Amino acid sequence: MIGLDDVRAAAERIAPYIRSTPVVNATVTRQPLADAEVWMKLESLQPTGSFKARGATNRLLTTPRQALAAGIVTASGGNHGLATARAATTAGVRATVFVPETAEQAKIEKLRMWGAEVRVEGAIWDATNRAALAFAKERSAAYFHPFADPQVVAGQGTIGLELIEALPELDVVLVAIGGGGLISGISVALKALKPSIRIVGIEPVGSPTLKASLAAGHVVTLPAVTTRIATMACGRTDERIFGIVRDHVDEIVLVNDEDMQAAARWLWFEFGIAADLSGAAGIAALRSGRLRLPPRAKVATLICGAGSNGIGADGQ
Repeated sequence: MIGLDDVRAAAERIAPYIRSTPVVNATVTRQPLADAEVWMKLESLQPTGSFKARGATNRLLTTPRQALAAGIVTASGGNHGLATARAATTAGVRATVFVPETAEQAKIEKLRMWGAEVRVEGAIWDATNRAALAFAKERSAAYFHPFADPQVVAGQGTIGLELIEALPELDVVLVAIGGGGLISGISVALKALKPSIRIVGIEPVGSPTLKASLAAGHVVTLPAVTTRIATMACGRTDERIFGIVRDHVDEIVLVNDEDMQAAARWLWFEFGIAADLSGAAGIAALRSGRLRLPPRAKVATLICGAGSNGIGADGQ
């Protein structure tokens, strides 16, 4: 699907449009995190609030202008939709974003503020995506897939380049999984640059899409998706994404929605970091005890999306 050269080309292409986000050490906490040296890459500080700005921008910049004339369409739990709406604004064209019924109202409102037309369709992303594809075909619009697109995956992979430059001694990287585009791009980049690095994916218990596929040895469709986290709810991944994950990812850990909610509260209490639940997934895996790490390992986790999930009376 992609290689290191594609990721490097994407990094050069999107540089004027995205931020090289900071990597901060999770030290001096009231509630201990893990017996490891933990670093957090704050992709929550990207334009529109998530790493998705990378992939959507790379997709935009590699799409012929004439293909954008009828606008851009996508299906998203929220974050990719926001990034696509920003890309449409950059191109001066219309964006139509289909979201599932579980999408956060705050993200729907933000999509509208970016000028996108929002359509709520389907209980989970897979049904939402079918509606979006039909709409894009009917309108002859450009469709920006949130994960099964080489240019999107290459754009997400630029995070890996920044991580290894900032932390060359890195041992383990924790990455949240929805459809798998983020972990695919990052793992391709990091394994090419440092084959010994351990890549760990984090999925919700209620949407173990890639874990179930790896266990079966082929892509499977989940019988049900029960997570309430729209940005991580996906009933079936893409064959090419599955191939990358099978060949590059070392482990997938499952966490509960409640674990991610508690992790979002922890991030806000300890650091004042406003993360959505997918952005707190790596912290949830560390705090839950479901992840085994080598002694004194140097670990990076992505705070991949911004949100107010950890802020409130019980989040202090």
